[in-house]
Amino acid sequence: MSDTVESVIVAIDGPAGTGKSSTSKAVAAQLGLSYLDTGAQYRAITWWMISNGVDVSDPAAIATAAGKPSIVSGTDPAGPTITVDGMDASGPIRTQEVSSKVSAVSAVPEVRTLITELQRSIAATAATGIVVEGRDIGTTVLPDADLKIFLTASPEARAARRSGELKGADVAATREALIKRDAADSSRKTSPLAKADDAVEVDTTELTLQQVIECVVTLVEERRDPEAARARAAGAAGESAKRAVT
Repeated sequence: MSDTVESVIVAIDGPAGTGKSSTSKAVAAQLGLSYLDTGAQYRAITWWMISNGVDVSDPAAIATAAGKPSIVSGTDPAGPTITVDGMDASGPIRTQEVSSKVSAVSAVPEVRTLITELQRSIAATAATGIVVEGRDIGTTVLPDADLKIFLTASPEARAARRSGELKGADVAATREALIKRDAADSSRKTSPLAKADDAVEVDTTELTLQQVIECVVTLVEERRDPEAARARAAGAAGESAKRAVT
């Protein structure tokens, strides 16, 4: 892809609870890039299906309805938005009902084709570059991304984080739900959750959010401007040496 800073495209994949969203938004904001939450798009189409009485246990019904809703994603990391047919869906798509059904809807090939095309279009028109987070970005949506990162964490850490996001949800139940979704996402025939061969894996289990953000920012800076990154690293090492001496 392009060698310019302005057009750098970063793909961040991984299962739920690894810190993808918080990390991706913070990295995009810090580096002046756009941000796209692809999971929100699949949640949005799932919410539309539920709201319009589509049988989400019927792949044929989902496929038939897939092209009907208009989904628009705002890409400002400071305030990402998602609308469905002009309606703000940022709240409704985060319900437990949507969470429990999004894997079934997102597994339908017609849905993935439509959403993938939308994601590619957004990335292609991001003039300042973009951080795109999801489950199949590095492998399917943007296989030529400038940098691919795959976030991981232990099931226990992921469950604790997600239950906190869901405001007091039972950690054990959340853990089982995450494991079930991992299995569904990893085994689907179309664009399964997987680490790209050339992705950098970052285990966030023992890291704070700020440490993960710093790690990813460093990876992006090294990829788009290796010489400047090396100079900064050398400068930091020099300052550390000075403090050690004094």
